[in-house]
Amino acid sequence: MADSSFDIVSKFDKQEVANAVNTAAKEISNRYDFKGVGATVELAGEVIKIEANSDERCKAVLDVVETWLIKRGVSLKHLDIPEAGPRLSGKEYKLDVPLKEGITSENAKKITKIIRDEGPKSVKTQIQGDEVRVTSKSRDDLQEVQRLLKAADLDIALSFTNRR
Repeated sequence: MADSSFDIVSKFDKQEVANAVNTAAKEISNRYDFKGVGATVELAGEVIKIEANSDERCKAVLDVVETWLIKRGVSLKHLDIPEAGPRLSGKEYKLDVPLKEGITSENAKKITKIIRDEGPKSVKTQIQGDEVRVTSKSRDDLQEVQRLLKAADLDIALSFTNRR
């Protein structure tokens, strides 16, 4: 019997992110607590741009966006929220939140180490660019690896694709 395999990737559905940001923008334009504060949110390429007239309002808009991302099934681990928080630009506070995708080489090494140390011994891993391929003769072992990685506390959102 041939080996079974799957790929571990960190990707998000761009359409779901766009839908979440658009829905958040509609909610912000309709909510009474955002009236007259100049609060806006938009998706510009791979960056969510937030503007408001105060630091707290920027954070409140970000909270609305995060709520809609969760409702649309997009992990918040894809957001690269700046630690400095909103920056003052003229009279407006602005917050640019880039979306991150792909597995860095150091995170790929962490993933393969977890699988090697705690996973079934029959499982083999291979780093391929920004994804990790996992192969084994037993599909049960592959499912065990998925359970193991879902339970691990990694700082990236993982999804499992290309099952064979």
